[in-house]
Amino acid sequence: MRIDGVPYRSVWVDSSDPGVLCLFDQTKLPWALDILRLTHRDQVAHAIRSMQVRGAPLIGAVAAYGLCLALRADASTEAMERDAALLADTRPTAINLRWALERMLTRLRNTPASERVAVAYQEAAAIADEDAAQNEAIGQHGLPLLRDVATARGRVNVLTHCNAGWLATVDWGTALAPIYKAHDAGLDVHVWVDETRPRNQGAALTAWELGKHGVPHTVVADNAGGHLMQHGMVDLAIVGTDRVTRTGDVANKIGTYLKALAARDNDIPFWVALPSSTIDWRVSDGIAEIPIEERSGAEVTDVTGRLPDGQIATVRVAAADSPAANPAFDVTPARLVTGLITERGRCDASAEGLRALFPERA
Repeated sequence: MRIDGVPYRSVWVDSSDPGVLCLFDQTKLPWALDILRLTHRDQVAHAIRSMQVRGAPLIGAVAAYGLCLALRADASTEAMERDAALLADTRPTAINLRWALERMLTRLRNTPASERVAVAYQEAAAIADEDAAQNEAIGQHGLPLLRDVATARGRVNVLTHCNAGWLATVDWGTALAPIYKAHDAGLDVHVWVDETRPRNQGAALTAWELGKHGVPHTVVADNAGGHLMQHGMVDLAIVGTDRVTRTGDVANKIGTYLKALAARDNDIPFWVALPSSTIDWRVSDGIAEIPIEERSGAEVTDVTGRLPDGQIATVRVAAADSPAANPAFDVTPARLVTGLITERGRCDASAEGLRALFPERA
């Protein structure tokens, strides 16, 4: 995707020094476009944990490259297993993180220590390239949903939640990929962007990347979605996900479940876009089995923004003596999901639907 006409991926290895991993510091957006240059496993772990880098598919790719950096320091089997476990523990909900590290270990365990660094970089690059290709395919499979609305009504109004664009993946994005494809095809697309409290990834990230690509959009308060649906201002909702069970339950940013309920009440299609690396084939009951990350209450009580003088500051918006809870995700039951958009096509959010697209996992 492009920033002011310049093509980027969201993670890359420095072309002059393979010991440097480059990625955008998402905590600085939309106020500054800062590039992190990471050289050590601990820096990668901190970037994932602090959400300098976030988005389920992206943190999988970044963790894979983080293991590459770790192997440059110590390629022994003992160190490799330890470093992979450390990286896997940085975020508990998104399955892509563990999937990518398990894939790396499967490739590396039978590789001689002397060859592990080179092989690790090859595998991490393959993970990144596949993610970009899968997300572009998601865009192609989701495009007809928007084209059908455009044919019937002209303008297409899409509501999304959190950030599931190219900043959350290696390229293209998941929920935003069909929107980018539709915009590039000349369709009249407008996006309602949930602010997505408490970290405001919608306002800070989704709005920023849509604006850089030239896609019309409007930021709205999280609680405005139901009102927009009631008044016929939303044609369909598309969200991303951090983990999907084999039965079609969807874990995504907190507030997604409420949007799905509002969509069901107003007969609005509610689609979830994901690469297959986000499917957890070992889990069947999302509410009971998917761990929900609990983050610092300060993310709820404090807000960061730009002051009139241009400085970036964090201010408290809650009473000084009020505690805050901060579950980062919720689970939307499959019965509320119209369907899933994957790199292999669209399907019902069900065990049968997923098995039809991925028969090798039956």
